Amino acid sequence: MSSARRMRSGFVSLVGRPNAGKSTLLNRVVGRKLAIVSDKPQTTRNRILAVKNLSDPPSQVVFVDTPGIHRPLHRLNVRMVDSALETIGEVDVLVLMLDATARTGAGDRYLLTLIEKATIPVVLALNKIDLVTKTELLPLMDWYHRQRSFAAIVPVSALTGDGVADLVRTVVDVLPEGDALYPEDYLTDQPERVLAAETVREKVLQHTRAELPFATAVVVEQFDDPDGDGLMRMACSILVERGSQKRIVIGHRGALIKQIGSEARADLERFFGSRVYLELHVRVKAGWREDDRLLGELGIGGSR
Repeated sequence: MSSARRMRSGFVSLVGRPNAGKSTLLNRVVGRKLAIVSDKPQTTRNRILAVKNLSDPPSQVVFVDTPGIHRPLHRLNVRMVDSALETIGEVDVLVLMLDATARTGAGDRYLLTLIEKATIPVVLALNKIDLVTKTELLPLMDWYHRQRSFAAIVPVSALTGDGVADLVRTVVDVLPEGDALYPEDYLTDQPERVLAAETVREKVLQHTRAELPFATAVVVEQFDDPDGDGLMRMACSILVERGSQKRIVIGHRGALIKQIGSEARADLERFFGSRVYLELHVRVKAGWREDDRLLGELGIGGSR
């Protein structure tokens, strides 16, 4: 086999500010919904690993979706940011994903400062090009080109898929040669219980006020494999910090919690290919965002 056909494999971290579109990109690349998506900032709280296998050229790309890098105000946020930053020293390629519709400023310079000592290839993905014109995009690409040397600058739209194949090819080109890191049928490191909890949290994010999502989390209390009739039984608790927040999530006469449950159940049934009985409860737990033990149980990493 010639060197041009040698297998390439490695870990690729997706980093950026909140709402840059990293999770949408991850789902687009692997063709499955592994990461929840919403228009609320700080949607992604855990690192999510997803494997993409390609035959031409032979390669295995292990993408790592990370929480958006922001100024942390709670232990929850500190752990989230730590989780994202730690990947920089653990992967083979870094994809810095930025929103092409947002003005450049201090936040972008801060991100560039964080990666300035990175010795691995850094690919810049400018996302949401479906929302900007070419005359707006070219000066933006030039601005980033002048800030530092990138392995490549790739305009993409994670939403429409435009440019995503180019981004994947660009990443593969800078991956090291090596054997596959995971079996060919391996997709993600996310346990099914976590996927269930995140599906419920996505619906909470979609249907509640802007200030509430930061104060909510979902804990899986029961997760049973399909029974003889093909029915999976799940029970989840939605954590909030105050009684007033509990009333918001439940809604008038329980209307909102019913809608959240109905939409989450439909998504879970599609993902698992099985009927699902989903039971939801809302519990008040003051200060849960500062509770290291609970944050650990939720799988939200961080070392500080």
